[in-house]
Amino acid sequence: TNWQSYYGEQAMGHVVQTGGLAVQNFVSAAVGIAVAVALVRGFARSRTGELGNFWADLVRGVVRILIPISVIGAIVLVACGAIQNFAGIHEVGQFMGGSQEWNGGAVASQEAIKELGTNGGGYFNANSAHPFENPNGFSNLFEVFLILVIPFALTRTFGRMVGSIKQGYAILATMATIWVAFVALMMWTEFAHHGPAFDLAGGAMEGKETRFGIGGSSIFAVSTTLTSTGAVDSFHSSFTGLGGGITMLGMQLGEIAPGGTGSGLYGMLIMAIIAVFIAGLMVGRTPEYLGKKIGTREIKFAACYILITPALVLVFTSLSMAMSTPKDSMLNGGAHGFSEILYAFTSGANNNGSAFAGLSADTQWFNTTIGLAMLLGRFLPMVFVLALAGSLAEQQPVPATAGTLRTQKPLFTGLLVGTVLIVTGLTYFPALALGPLAEGLAS
Repeated sequence: TNWQSYYGEQAMGHVVQTGGLAVQNFVSAAVGIAVAVALVRGFARSRTGELGNFWADLVRGVVRILIPISVIGAIVLVACGAIQNFAGIHEVGQFMGGSQEWNGGAVASQEAIKELGTNGGGYFNANSAHPFENPNGFSNLFEVFLILVIPFALTRTFGRMVGSIKQGYAILATMATIWVAFVALMMWTEFAHHGPAFDLAGGAMEGKETRFGIGGSSIFAVSTTLTSTGAVDSFHSSFTGLGGGITMLGMQLGEIAPGGTGSGLYGMLIMAIIAVFIAGLMVGRTPEYLGKKIGTREIKFAACYILITPALVLVFTSLSMAMSTPKDSMLNGGAHGFSEILYAFTSGANNNGSAFAGLSADTQWFNTTIGLAMLLGRFLPMVFVLALAGSLAEQQPVPATAGTLRTQKPLFTGLLVGTVLIVTGLTYFPALALGPLAEGLAS
């Protein structure tokens, strides 16, 4: 998740950053890939209870995918200007007089796996808004590429493993459609505001780096919240009311467009199962997906997967708003203050890690509850994914007939997009209406 309620450059030394946190960035990403591959094997295999070896998949993910790409990514970031050293604190003079302390560190290497593994924890408190982590516009777009490359690429892996590349392309098209729509909406909300300050700046520039601008910041914000990354190159709390709501909604979709490393694929496949189940109800047929019947058992596992995260988000948010002590951490009142707490638990339970930083979350209550949300929101869904994979692997494939839903066609892509949006809307709309929607309509 990489939720940080501390200042990275002050609280963690070089050994902890590189030998502790960076290692976990590799391992956590590989775990997601291993679970996704297990679910795909459930579709690809039949009449077996074997889904592969977790440790073998974990090592393959780290050694064959994450390390090679991270090395290349770190070299590119160093070439862009990101630092890579083990230097201590430097005291540097300022143009206007006085001095400022600059921290060194093995930043480029950690930045690469931070984005590639959709982790998000920054070496510095400013995260990817810090020039030592993200020096310029090119590095900003390159980091967006690192965030998206594995989740999108896994759709082809899925297609090859189930024996139909077109099935992978259908999942890819669904992810890409949602991502493009969210980028367009974010651009519109951040550029469309009017008034003397907005017109002078060319849009809503508050909380954004001038070296990235509104466009670069919007693309990064959408990419980091539609995946489980949580890295930020801007201040999400300073986005417009509707813009902040878009970042929140991206996480509430389940981070499946394209989602986290591995988790995006298995999350979207769960939604695909729900979509074919709905289609089966509409035509009166037993739903099937990739030759496997979607029965009561499979739907129960899929439903439990979908319900866990919203339950964690809404219960913890409600408790925080009902108690007096947690509300003392809110630096803003009204709709935005509620949005800060809703965002915090949405980020934690969905394993994102970004924040509306107007919330002082380094308290016993928030450290405990967000920690529980991260723990349960990460591992309980995996339990149901693996249970679903085992149930599918035990089945005998069903041959396709004239009435079978063609899940590689654009019609299914549209159905899947609609399913994702409707399920999320029914779950979170009341909470969003009290927070970002109310703030956006009032501004």
